[in-house]
Amino acid sequence: MIARNANIDLNLLTALDALLEEESVTAAADRLGLSGPAMSRALGRIRRTIGDPVLVRAGRHMVPTPRAREIRAEVRRLVEAAQGVLAPAAPADPARLARAFTLTANDLLVTAVGPRLVALAAAEAPQVVLRFLGESPVDVPLLREGAADLELGVIDSHEPEIRTERLYRDHPVAVVRAGHPLTTGKLTARRYADAPHLNHTRRGRLTGPIDAALAELGLRRKVIATVPTFAASLLMVRDSDAVGMANEATAASTIRSLGLRTLPIPLDLPPMTMEMAWHPRQEADAGHRWLRGLVRRAVTEVIGAAPDTAPDTAPDTAPDTAPAPTCENAVRNESPRSRLNAQ
Repeated sequence: MIARNANIDLNLLTALDALLEEESVTAAADRLGLSGPAMSRALGRIRRTIGDPVLVRAGRHMVPTPRAREIRAEVRRLVEAAQGVLAPAAPADPARLARAFTLTANDLLVTAVGPRLVALAAAEAPQVVLRFLGESPVDVPLLREGAADLELGVIDSHEPEIRTERLYRDHPVAVVRAGHPLTTGKLTARRYADAPHLNHTRRGRLTGPIDAALAELGLRRKVIATVPTFAASLLMVRDSDAVGMANEATAASTIRSLGLRTLPIPLDLPPMTMEMAWHPRQEADAGHRWLRGLVRRAVTEVIGAAPDTAPDTAPDTAPDTAPAPTCENAVRNESPRSRLNAQ
């Protein structure tokens, strides 16, 4: 059994968190308002306590050891928990809020809602910084680990504690260049399937819900390429005969600016529920509550859909033709076919 050291200086957690975040003794010292020698001494004490170098030099940079990477998320969680106990609550006045919020969303949603969200934040809280992260090709529990404050889009997180709120519903549409052959005549499922297709998929998948719907009709499409972002897919569609796909309401402004055309997909596809999600540790935080309200306003102004705000404890299992209930803390049971932009 490993003996517990009751004399461990818990202040070392704050120093360790800064070192792991900055991967630099100098930057960590600046972050905590310490001198370089003081931070070096703290690193030495951390190394002796943990029994691991934590950070080692690689050329002109410092890199974390495997042990440091292993404990990084837990150290961050502990420091945040301590700050939640000891620090005063965030000010109710956004003008006094000095904080960086990290949001994760696909690039199309950032392009559509981001400018208005940034403008609203700058007007109300000039000391707030909004940091947008792109989607990862692998599923990472960013909200649980504290790497992100808010997630926007089609939420397919499997962590049961994650809070969610519906923002609006969107519909998939086909996107083609101006003058594309599919813009003339009736667009049937067979004509749609016979055209060359371009997938946007963060995971690089060649098939998805559209292929399942075509298979039900005995049809199969030809995917000629996949790209990881909406922006890349729209630019490639503009300069080729490929057929792309986008969320109708979310992409409307971007599609118009690129001179592209949208066509209804001749398949029975369900709408997509666009939501925001956060970890329950942020539930009562005044600054985070302000951020969520800001997102609702930006979405309403840009998309033109009034967000739902009333909580509902039942899972979202309503038929696709019925209005979707709001779900603050329920685990949804959506069909994979409803996750068209999470291929």
